[in-house]
Amino acid sequence: MRYVLPVVGALLALSGAVWMFQGIGLLLGSPMTSQPFWAVAGAVTLVVGIVVFVFGLRRARAR
Repeated sequence: MRYVLPVVGALLALSGAVWMFQGIGLLLGSPMTSQPFWAVAGAVTLVVGIVVFVFGLRRARAR
């Protein structure tokens, strides 16, 4: 149970990275390709995922 937040954070960061790379046109083959909205949404999701991941790790170690 103590690793739920790090796993959720890692999944958020991974999906945010995929969205960002699709939004800036590095990952092709999707309607999201080269769309600025997805680049920004992906960057925000990536940052939130990293914050959740780090917070979860620090919380797991404190126990």
